[in-house]
Amino acid sequence: MASERRAFIKTMGAVASGALTIPGMAHLTLAAEIQAASNRVKKLPINEAVTDETFWKQVRLAYSVSPAVINLNNGGVSPQPILVQDMLDKYNRMSNEAPSYYMWRILDMGREPLRERLSQLAGCQADEIAINRNATEAIDTVIFGIDLKEGDEVIVTKQDYPNMKQAWLQRELRDKIKLVWLDLECPKEDDSYFIKTFADAVTPKTRVVHITHLINWNGQILPCRAIADAVKAINKNIFCLADIAHSFAHIDFKIPDLGADAAGTSLHKWLCAPFGTGMMYIKREHISSIWPLFPNDKPQSSDIRKFESQGTRSFPTEQATGYAINFHDTMGTALKQARLHYLKNYWSQQVKDLKGITIHTPYASAYSGAIGTFSIENMKATELEGKLMSAYKIHTVAIEYEKFNHVRVTPNVYTSIDDLNKLIKAITEIAASK
Repeated sequence: MASERRAFIKTMGAVASGALTIPGMAHLTLAAEIQAASNRVKKLPINEAVTDETFWKQVRLAYSVSPAVINLNNGGVSPQPILVQDMLDKYNRMSNEAPSYYMWRILDMGREPLRERLSQLAGCQADEIAINRNATEAIDTVIFGIDLKEGDEVIVTKQDYPNMKQAWLQRELRDKIKLVWLDLECPKEDDSYFIKTFADAVTPKTRVVHITHLINWNGQILPCRAIADAVKAINKNIFCLADIAHSFAHIDFKIPDLGADAAGTSLHKWLCAPFGTGMMYIKREHISSIWPLFPNDKPQSSDIRKFESQGTRSFPTEQATGYAINFHDTMGTALKQARLHYLKNYWSQQVKDLKGITIHTPYASAYSGAIGTFSIENMKATELEGKLMSAYKIHTVAIEYEKFNHVRVTPNVYTSIDDLNKLIKAITEIAASK
């Protein structure tokens, strides 16, 4: 045990950039304890590991959880472990001592090691990963960078994220492409439905298929690989773009598993990295044909780094991301997904049979993770969200978008069963009062 702690302390003290700052020993000790506990639960059957509350209480201690509010809106943005916060602060203070020296000559040297770490987590080659600020920047870079001409068709859905929909609408307005809109039925636990819906929309003019891997509005997971395979079987030249903002570091997959030609995510969501960190994947063979959003001197280069000409950026956030990866690795994505799915089902299954309650998220692990949504009959989502906050100090988010009208509940690994029991009590009392 002592040797495991020493080894983990050494790992956590190895800064991704090679700079010589290390976090406080108290946090290193806690990290070592979490790693030791993780090594123990990883030997358990998965159904036992996800319910080992002793371990998950230790994970909770790694976060600065508010005692005043129960945060169940981790789907918007996730908090960073204290260790990541500390490293962000240390790197920021270092940068301010001599900005151009520490930023450009010290911290910037950590970008390539970070790229390598991200590629390992993503399961692809390092030269297919670009580091940026969020999923919107990553995906919009591809949307505006891919060559399309008047009359080319792009398949999108009404359930895609607004920023990406607006990007496609701007391309339609500017370049006279045609957007083919799908309106998905969800929740749905049926691969064949999604495959057929996308495949039926393909025509000889289809150039791009935009696939949201995990729909943020209600937590529905789409069978991305099966959809990509189906549309490419009709036309092998179709370009598949995957929005993995809510699935990366949440659902256990590697990016090549998705069959996508490009993908984008926000690392400040499920990886719990600093706010304003993101990642773009482009399959190597397509890099040269995608134009960068922020041009450099070689816009048609096959070097993924051409997408990183952002001017001055936040070096501290980038390098603190390495610690978020370290923390994520103490659990691993498979265990993390299993726990998050367990938490979603824990609360939703206990309220689903209450009078007036409807659950709008699938239960099966192939179709859902942490995100769960519900509504109460004759109650607007905004009213329900407000009641949860004002009367119970439970922070959720109201979803009133397209045909959705429900409250989204999103726990994270630090969420306790006690938190969810309070949510169950609150929903039960609100439903009874209606």
